[in-house]
Amino acid sequence: MASSIRAVLEELHLLKCCLLPGELLAFTEDAAVWDALLDAYSGNPDVELPPVHHAAQFVVRTDDSDVWFEVEMPWEEGDNSGRTIPHVAVKGSNLGRSEQERWQAVVAEALEEVRGSEYPLYELISSHLLPRLHAEAAEVEPSSTESAPTIQPAAPPGSIPPPRYHALFTSHHLKSPQKRRSLSQWAHELSLTGFAKVGYPGVIYCEGTREDVEDFVARVKSMQWLALRLRFVEPAPSGGNDTSRRWAEFEKVGEVVEEMRRLGRERFVVDMGIGSAGLAPGTPQ
Repeated sequence: MASSIRAVLEELHLLKCCLLPGELLAFTEDAAVWDALLDAYSGNPDVELPPVHHAAQFVVRTDDSDVWFEVEMPWEEGDNSGRTIPHVAVKGSNLGRSEQERWQAVVAEALEEVRGSEYPLYELISSHLLPRLHAEAAEVEPSSTESAPTIQPAAPPGSIPPPRYHALFTSHHLKSPQKRRSLSQWAHELSLTGFAKVGYPGVIYCEGTREDVEDFVARVKSMQWLALRLRFVEPAPSGGNDTSRRWAEFEKVGEVVEEMRRLGRERFVVDMGIGSAGLAPGTPQ
């Protein structure tokens, strides 16, 4: 049973790392047990796991929709890849019978598309159901859309120095020595400051001129990643740029929060669900 639990935790960890602001995953049964298991796995994927006697049950929802999904991950079922196939029920505060049947058909179609995938739960939620919720909410209320990160227009040319930009990526993990070398080389080549947090999850942050940050972002996106998310590319707030430290590597999420706090930009990672505002500097996580 332990390997099945580990497979489910791997998918849950992958999914939680890639949720955007306004997207929620919350356990509904044995929440304290599953939160503790997921926290332990997030800190060390090889941690010894205690026995678990109940399936993982949780809800997935967004702030912009009154429809949500109740998901159960049973131990007994698996597709050809050995991955658990989730059971998904559609719920809603104002969901009529015909609408519920339509949504269940959407879920059934998505389940067929991810069957046999290496990460069926992750693909089901992140690539099918959450985007569908956002899209339908946007059709109902076009003014409240959740758009992808966009690059702001450049300031008109002038004698003042060009504005500083910064960008933040998250990924399922960052372990490849080749990727780590490339990130460091590109940062030096483009005169960027920033850091990479290695392990699980991966975090990449950089700051520099708009042109150089755009170049760096394009190079990162051109590489092969598991669950890479560009959280933002935007003008950096004034102050906080420390050119004495060019590029650094961290191993703990707490170090990322501490570094961003040192730069006066802690909220940029905490608001994305990375780390905790309550951590004192130097506290490992």
